[in-house]
Amino acid sequence: MSTILHKIKAYLYDNVLTKDNPNDFIARTTSERSLNVQQICLSAANRGGADISASAMEHATELFFKEMAYQLCDGYSINTGYFTAGTTIRGVFDSPSETFNKDKHSIIFQFNQGEKLRAEIPNIEVSILGVAESSAVILQVTDVKSGSVNDLLTPGRNLKIVGSKIKVSGDDASVGVYFVDATTQARTKVDPSDIVTNNPSEVMVIIPALPAGTYTIEVLTQYSGSQTLKEARTATLDKQLTVE
Repeated sequence: MSTILHKIKAYLYDNVLTKDNPNDFIARTTSERSLNVQQICLSAANRGGADISASAMEHATELFFKEMAYQLCDGYSINTGYFTAGTTIRGVFDSPSETFNKDKHSIIFQFNQGEKLRAEIPNIEVSILGVAESSAVILQVTDVKSGSVNDLLTPGRNLKIVGSKIKVSGDDASVGVYFVDATTQARTKVDPSDIVTNNPSEVMVIIPALPAGTYTIEVLTQYSGSQTLKEARTATLDKQLTVE
């Protein structure tokens, strides 16, 4: 029998990703915060899980990731035991003689869980906290050009946003779809004329001319289904998106 070492909490949300059962739900884990390399190394040192200092561990980890990225860019696949990684080319080649075209094709790095991480799953206890408060939530975004889910952004092309109560609606000046730079926190608002589809469970927008970087996406809306809210509420995807 497995020993429960970890606990994950989750809320249930209406399942708008499939149409098979209109009354089913999906679970979405709640996360207090996102940990960076420095914070993980500090935790390992404080817990006694590391026999070196946090700063030394952080330095070694950064060196490892830098070299791993270098090897991935040369086409090598990676297997750390905890995760595997590889390089994938997206896009269609119309003939055997067609060459790689950055305007038509794209390169992405894919990561998947490895054996050591899978071995920890039986040690996790999941606590369902019930149905989430009826508020706006983004469950998934798809970059239409690349087909990438919760990953890439292609400026000037369509982004499909799926969720619950995310229809962009209301007179508040803050209402709209935003891309927030993860480094600078600069906010780029989608022009209202670039909102292609605007439904409670699906919004389609044209991605603004964003510079290369990492972004989060937010939908601010006064939509609630039955009445217009006095103030806009925010739905944020809990994944970071990348413009290459």
